[in-house]
Amino acid sequence: MPRIQSSTELCNNYNDISTFCRESREPVFITENGQGDLAVMSIEMFDVLFGKLELYNLLDEGRAAAKAGRKRPYTDVFADIEREIANGEI
Repeated sequence: MPRIQSSTELCNNYNDISTFCRESREPVFITENGQGDLAVMSIEMFDVLFGKLELYNLLDEGRAAAKAGRKRPYTDVFADIEREIANGEI
């Protein structure tokens, strides 16, 4: 069940809300005049969610490239990666 707090509660109880977000790894939804306004979360959870978003975007790019016929055998791709590692490029 999501935790919902008013913007006044955020101002008055910032430390408690911050602790809750960090310890529970859950967001707190902030309302303004009874309407949803913000979602507050720890930096750690933001990084996790943003990393997933970046991964999903890369996967979408790969799917689009494959549909457009821009693909190579996986053995060639892994050979390139191993070569780049050996050369200190990555």
